[in-house]
Amino acid sequence: MPAARLAMDLSPLRDSRDFRLLYAGFLGALLGTLMTSVAVAVQVYELTGSAAQLGLVSLARALPMVVGVLVGGVLADRTDRRLLMLATRLPLTLVAAALAVNALLPEPRLWPVYVATGLTGLLAGLGGPAMLAAIPTLVGRERLAAAGALTSASTQLAALVGPAVGGALIAGPGLAACFAVDAAGLLVFSLALLFVRPLPVGGPTATSANGVRRAFGSVADGVRHVRGNRLIAGLLLIDAAAMVFTMPQALYPALADQHFGGGPQVVGLLYAAPALGALVGAATSGWTARAGGHALVGAVLLWGLALTGFGAASALPLALALLALAGLGDLISEVLRSALLQHGTPDELRGRVSGLWMVQATVSPALGNAAVGFLAELTSPRAAVVTGGLVCVAATLAVAAAFPALRRATLVPPAAGAGHPAA
Repeated sequence: MPAARLAMDLSPLRDSRDFRLLYAGFLGALLGTLMTSVAVAVQVYELTGSAAQLGLVSLARALPMVVGVLVGGVLADRTDRRLLMLATRLPLTLVAAALAVNALLPEPRLWPVYVATGLTGLLAGLGGPAMLAAIPTLVGRERLAAAGALTSASTQLAALVGPAVGGALIAGPGLAACFAVDAAGLLVFSLALLFVRPLPVGGPTATSANGVRRAFGSVADGVRHVRGNRLIAGLLLIDAAAMVFTMPQALYPALADQHFGGGPQVVGLLYAAPALGALVGAATSGWTARAGGHALVGAVLLWGLALTGFGAASALPLALALLALAGLGDLISEVLRSALLQHGTPDELRGRVSGLWMVQATVSPALGNAAVGFLAELTSPRAAVVTGGLVCVAATLAVAAAFPALRRATLVPPAAGAGHPAA
């Protein structure tokens, strides 16, 4: 395959001014958010000395986010998506500023951290579907894979840089500096959104009686669409197969201590390896623009098989290489899942379907970490990872067999007169 076909497609950034603004604002805000997640964890532990409180503060964000994305999906299909993003991101600036003020108090309080974390989850959830639903309008359906690769690459880059910078700020200026940087990033994101063109719900039926009814419909309309569309249902199920059964992050500290003979440095390497593989996948993702369901199934299988090998590996270099390979497979599957989801969803339903997608993306990893932790208690950390990887492979093959529409799906526009592959 020519190198030019492998290289990341930067055309969405080159050709769409509005996508450039959205992308830059998103990356800046994401870096600040990840810094804040480190700062919140450090502050909660300093105030309580309880590991259980760390789990509770994560739950305090996740539960409101689930509610937010369900409501946000409906709102994204009945209002201007740019205004919805702006209305939810600007208040997040004030929330981050409140955390900074609390951190500067002589005796910081715990309850504002919980309240701010809950508000952050709720507001992020309310605006998240609008951002996902806006991307096809900004870049065009033929560049969905390229936009997805760019977004995923920025997420992985932020995952590498944000926590490290946050830790340095905490060790230097202090917790308040992390929260202040987050507030500044969110403010810049909000200002960038002011220059993005309006993004009302489009589509040929948006102004018809049926279009109005659907745009003002409930989450149930999105659920019915998912149930009736074999492609979308298959995408959600294959995503669940990848996330619920194989999320080994919760076991990294135990694996580092019991099997790789290392401390925090090894834990850090285990966390960084998948992100490094994902960045390599993003940098070579140009081919995904003409890929489809078969490539998606292959990428999820790569994820599951690589994690199975990781669980069985005894040598740290091999384990890190397999984690990087898993990260590459996860990146490709994420790009294709997102692109096929947006490609196969009508614009007037895109917000609600994106909301359901985000609910799964929030819940499935949490369930996966809980499941692998419970299995590790019954067996061992390595056995839990291997078992999860094998179950992921079996579940992926089962979903691929049960949903032919998923296997046939493609991002290549159909020829004139041909039926839509997602039907």
